Amino acid sequence: MKKLLNTLFVTRQGASVVKEGENVLVREGEETLLRVPVHGLGGLVTFGQVWCSPQLLFMCAERGVGVSFLSENGRFWARVAGPASGNVLLRRQQFRWADDGGKSASVARDMLTGKLANSRQVLLRARRDHGDVTNVSTLDSAERHMADCLSRLPAAATLDELRGIEGEGANAYFGAFDALITVQDATLHFTTRSRRPPLDPVNCLLSFLYTLLAHDARSALEGVGLDPAVGFLHRDRPGRPSLALDLMEELRPVLADRVALSLINLGQLRPRDFRHEEGGAVLLTDDARKQGLVAYQKRKQEEIMHPYLREKVEIGLLCHVQALLLARHIRGDMDGYPAFLWR
Repeated sequence: MKKLLNTLFVTRQGASVVKEGENVLVREGEETLLRVPVHGLGGLVTFGQVWCSPQLLFMCAERGVGVSFLSENGRFWARVAGPASGNVLLRRQQFRWADDGGKSASVARDMLTGKLANSRQVLLRARRDHGDVTNVSTLDSAERHMADCLSRLPAAATLDELRGIEGEGANAYFGAFDALITVQDATLHFTTRSRRPPLDPVNCLLSFLYTLLAHDARSALEGVGLDPAVGFLHRDRPGRPSLALDLMEELRPVLADRVALSLINLGQLRPRDFRHEEGGAVLLTDDARKQGLVAYQKRKQEEIMHPYLREKVEIGLLCHVQALLLARHIRGDMDGYPAFLWR
């Protein structure tokens, strides 16, 4: 259980959330684990097998406290809110901002700052931790290029300029990605980013983990009442969760990329865990997919210090925290969107 930004996250499987007077109680059997005054809550998010009493749901609906139900792994199931919910006003503002080039560029700039800074941090950590077994000059060159891209983001006024800088940074990052792989196996090395379909094992693994992260980002946005399909950096396209793709940009290096590198460098996935199709596509075997899911979920259980909240947060809650911060910014409660910056 964790209370962040006036939102209560209940992850304890088998717990019950009930009403007692003007309080929200989280119980396990007869034991009360947490008591929170309802007037101090803005939202309630449950994960998996967590039971909420009807009386609690009625109270939350009357007080404007949205209740979101997600699977244990973070997939969005449903949201309960009262008739006076402010989600419509939030979404209307989101749509206005998405149609405003200046507003879209402002949010996209913050998100790309997080993406480039966190990608650069991956390179710096690799140099520190594996400098004796990796190509340090490649990492240094890419890190300097990404630092230059970061320095140019504040002056970029349009989405096209921002996308151009993002492209430069991504090319530098993925150009050095092979230096992050320490196993001595040519079939598990990286040359260039490929997708739809991925053409080598590393790209296959990255695409799989990015898909998991996109689902988490989409669930987090739906949980706070934002429309996952209407983005700022990624523009509207039928069937594409554009805002979820926006939100996950800053979290890719922290969550997906780190999991992929760990699975490969620790020998948990080997060449036999990938199968090659006739058309050139590379796919994970069923067992490897399960192993990737387990590693992803374990990573989400780790705690990390959130630089804006200044408290420890489970990595699996980062999407939800960032979605809450984005919603607050769009509502006008915050002057800017504080992207997650990994330290």
